[in-house]
Amino acid sequence: MGSTENDLSLAEEALLQDEERKQYTGDGSVDFKGRRVLKQNTGNWKACPFILGNECCERLAYYGIATNLVTYLTQKLHQGNVSAARNVTTWQGTCYLTPLIGAVLADAYWGRYWTIAVFSTIYVLGMGTLTLSASVPALKPAECLGTSCPAATPAQYAVFFFGLYLIALGTGGIKPCVSSFGADQFDDTDAEERIKKGSFFNWFYFSINIGAFVSSTFIVWIQENAGWGLGFGIPALFMALAIGSFFLGTPLYRFQKPGGSPLTRMCQVVVASVRKRNLVIPEDSSVLYETPDDSSAIEGSRKLEHSDELKCLDRAAIVSDAEGKTGDYSNKWRICTVTQVEELKILIRMFPIWATGIVFAAVYAQMSTLFVEQGTMMKTNIGSFRIPPASLSSFDVISVIFWVPVYDRVIVPIARKFTGKERGFSELQRMGIGLFVSVLCMSAAAIVEIVRLQLAQELDLVDEPVAVPLNIFWQVPQYFLLGAAEVFTFVGQLEFFYDQSPDAMRSLCSALSLLTTSLGNYLSSFILTVVTYLTTRGANPGWIPDNLNKGHLDYFFWLLAGLSFLNMLVYVVAAKRKICVMPASKQPALCTLMKPGSDEIT
Repeated sequence: MGSTENDLSLAEEALLQDEERKQYTGDGSVDFKGRRVLKQNTGNWKACPFILGNECCERLAYYGIATNLVTYLTQKLHQGNVSAARNVTTWQGTCYLTPLIGAVLADAYWGRYWTIAVFSTIYVLGMGTLTLSASVPALKPAECLGTSCPAATPAQYAVFFFGLYLIALGTGGIKPCVSSFGADQFDDTDAEERIKKGSFFNWFYFSINIGAFVSSTFIVWIQENAGWGLGFGIPALFMALAIGSFFLGTPLYRFQKPGGSPLTRMCQVVVASVRKRNLVIPEDSSVLYETPDDSSAIEGSRKLEHSDELKCLDRAAIVSDAEGKTGDYSNKWRICTVTQVEELKILIRMFPIWATGIVFAAVYAQMSTLFVEQGTMMKTNIGSFRIPPASLSSFDVISVIFWVPVYDRVIVPIARKFTGKERGFSELQRMGIGLFVSVLCMSAAAIVEIVRLQLAQELDLVDEPVAVPLNIFWQVPQYFLLGAAEVFTFVGQLEFFYDQSPDAMRSLCSALSLLTTSLGNYLSSFILTVVTYLTTRGANPGWIPDNLNKGHLDYFFWLLAGLSFLNMLVYVVAAKRKICVMPASKQPALCTLMKPGSDEIT
C-alpha cells in the first residue's frame, strides 16, 4: 500500500514538473530583470509589434537617405556619375560592414537589447548632422549657374560625410541584433513557436519594405520638391520614433544572456588544435572533452553534438595526459569543449553559402545607383507631374510587399503539403530561387538600356546629355524582379543564418549575412572602377560616362547578369554539400542537407 502511494506521489510530482516546464521557455531566455520567463506573459507575437515597428521606422530613416543619395551627390554636391555611384556603394558597404562591431558587442558583452539602444543613439546623431549639412547654406556648395557648378569645399564634404558615416556606425549595432532579437521571442524548444518564428522573418522583411516604400515615394518627393533639409529631417524624426517603439516593448521581451566573445572562442579552438597537432585524434568522439552536466560551458548556449567533418579541429578537445592527471581544464587556450569546437566548424561549413550572397548583393546595389542614373535619362513626366527617378524603387518595395504575404500565406502552405517541411521550402531552396530571379532582373535592365540607346541614336541625341522620350515605367519589370529576388534570397539568408548558428553566436552570424551586402557594395564599386579604367582608355567615353547616351550601360548590366549566372552555378554546387547544425537540444528539422543519393536540396 505504501509503495503504491509512493509511486502515485512520484507520478504526480513528475506531472507537476512537466506542467511547470511547459509554462516556461526551454531555450534559457530571461526577462529584463534576469528572471526565468513565463511563455504566456512574454515574447511570441505580443512582443513583436514593438520590434517590427522599430525596424520599420529605422529602415524608413535609412532608405530616406540611401534611396536618393546618388541624386544629392550629383545635383547638390556636383559629383560625376561614377564618383557618386562609387561613394554610395562604398557608404552602403560600410553600413553592412559595421554590424560586425555590433554583433561582437551583443554576443560578448552587452546583449542584443542594449546594443540596439546604444547604437540607435549614434544613429540619431548622424541623422541630425546630415540634416544640418543639407539645411545650413554655409555647409553646402552654391547652386549651379548654367553649366558652372562650384565644387564642395573640404569642410563641406567633411560635415556631410561625418554625418553619413555616423549613420553607418549606428546601423552597425542595430542590423545584426534586431532580427535575432525578434527571433529570440520564439522558443526553439516549442514546435508551435518554431513555426511562428518562420513567419516572423517574412513579416520582419515586410516591415523593412513598408519603411522603404514610404521613403521611395513620400520622402523622395519631399527631397526633390520641398528641399533636402526637410527631406533628411523627416527620416531623422522617424529614427527617434524607432527608439521610442523599441523601449515601449521592454516588459514583454525575452532576453538571451551574452555568452562571451565568439571571436575569442574561435581563436582558442585554432590555438589549442595547433598546440596539440602531434596528438592522435581518437576514433571514439565520446572521449573528447565536454562538460559533464547538461549545461554548456558557454553562457547562453546549448550543447552541440560532435560532427565528423573538419576533424583536425577536434584536437582542441583532446584531453592530454597532463590534463587527465591534474583534472585542470580551465585553460581554454589549451583545451576546448566539443561545443566550442563545433561552433567554429559550423561557421566554416556555412562559408560557401555565405560567399555566394556577395554577387547578389552587388546586383541589389544597382537599385540605388545605376538604376537611378538610368532613370534620369528617360522620360519622367506624366503631364505636369515629374516622377523622381529614385521613386521607381517603390516598385521593388511593392513587389516585396506583394510577395511576402503571398509567400507566407499561399506558397508555404501549398509547398508544405508536398515537401512536409514546416516552412514549405528549405532556406537553401528559397535562396536558390532568388539567385535565379536576379539573373532575370539584370537581363531586363540591360534590355531596357538597349532600347533607350537605340532611341537616342535614332533621334540624334547621342551627343546631347538629355533624357530620351522613353517612359521611365519601362524600368518597372527590373525593379519588380529585384523585389521578388529579395523575398527569396534575403529572407532565406535571415532564416538560414539564424537557424544554423549556435545559440551564443546568433548576432555574429546575422552580421555575417549582412556582411555579404557590404562586400557586394564594395564589389560593385570595384567593378565600376575596373570597367571605367578599361573602357575609357584611348580617349573613349567608356561604358558609363556622365552623358549616358554616349555610353553602354547595357554592357555593364549584361556583365552583372553573367556574373550572377556563374554565381548561381557555384551556389548549386555549394548547396549540395552537407550543412547541418545539430545542437543536442534541437530537432533534426533544423538540419539542411542533401538526401543520400538524391539531387534534391532538403
